[in-house]
Amino acid sequence: MDAELVAAVRRFNRTVTQRVGALDEEYMARGRPLAQARLLWEIGPGGAEVAALRARLGLDSGHLSRLLRTLESDGLVTVGPADGDGRVRIATLTEAGRAEWTELDKRSDDLAWSILEPLSERRRGRLVAAMAEVERLLVGSMVVIEPCPPGDPRARACVRAYARDVARRFDEGFDPALSSPVRDEELVPPGGVFLLATLNAEPVGCGAVKLHRDAPAEIKRVWVADSVRGLGIGRRLLDELERYAADRGWTAVRLDTNRNLTEAIAMYRAAGYREIEPYNSERYAHHWFEKRLSP
Repeated sequence: MDAELVAAVRRFNRTVTQRVGALDEEYMARGRPLAQARLLWEIGPGGAEVAALRARLGLDSGHLSRLLRTLESDGLVTVGPADGDGRVRIATLTEAGRAEWTELDKRSDDLAWSILEPLSERRRGRLVAAMAEVERLLVGSMVVIEPCPPGDPRARACVRAYARDVARRFDEGFDPALSSPVRDEELVPPGGVFLLATLNAEPVGCGAVKLHRDAPAEIKRVWVADSVRGLGIGRRLLDELERYAADRGWTAVRLDTNRNLTEAIAMYRAAGYREIEPYNSERYAHHWFEKRLSP
């Protein structure tokens, strides 16, 4: 752990929480703390599923239930089953809740301007640009990567998204039936692993590694959603797949890719992969790479 980096993050957190009023007992003088105000804002005029709120805000079920009960008792929110599906609970703003949401919206604009107003035009631009960069990096740090059964609906959704993406980019499209097969049983221990990347419980990326007997491990199906591109998620997936193989005794890993996936090719080269002769007959491959792994 780098003590100076940790200290800088903590100092930044203290400054931000003070400046945005997170320490105030009554956030923006509306009679409730920040957590309740933020939840009211996230429910919004259109309402929201309770499960989606929990994932979006990273709250455990008990804490979210307590916050909702408080807003209900204040007459701002109602919580009930969705039409046609009693298993899904929906939080909806009451008339008083919508009025409070509108007031929060106005006061949030005022708070934002109070941060910008003392600064010169040039410094306002610098601050907003820095905020955008910090937001992107924070979002990247919120992405969770963990093993997932390849048959899980989230894993299936990622593989379908991968197929749609490459079909748009490959010169001749992409037909999974014509590609080298990747069977589910090859992506579960001890044959390999499928990794799923999620942001607020929603899938945003994936990757897999097959552990071939008496041959290098093989990386397959690395995909990252457009919403998190540029945040280093692809490289994190690649690093985790390499680490998984190395921890199980493999000393090399290889992969194939299409010439149109220029960003992926650049990532592989930056990660230490070297181009090799074709090791398979993959229909859609133009480049083959290999990397030695450290124990």
